[in-house]
Amino acid sequence: MNQYQNIQLFKSDFFKALAHPMRIRILEVLSEGNKNVNELQSILGSEGSAVSQQLAVLRNKNVVYGLKEGTTVVYSLRDPLIKDLLAVAKQIFDNHLVDAISLLEGIRKE
Repeated sequence: MNQYQNIQLFKSDFFKALAHPMRIRILEVLSEGNKNVNELQSILGSEGSAVSQQLAVLRNKNVVYGLKEGTTVVYSLRDPLIKDLLAVAKQIFDNHLVDAISLLEGIRKE
């Protein structure tokens, strides 16, 4: 496998790790600061097991990491650029939304 293929594989695996609404929300919360599972569970309004399962996926793909502090594990983004990536994804969504609104307005005028 050449370097270009390695980069493609990395990108594919990376985006697969993001391909779940709860994982995206976890990353959004962690972009605001480090949190443990209980804090994430409270913020997300979800069961601890569901949060832990999604954190495991993010950890296995090296998107987040956990540091043990006493009896709890505090999670952080592995790379602060993830916060920027989430912002760009929101901008893309907003652009698509603007396009859809423009299309609907055009249809209404016909």
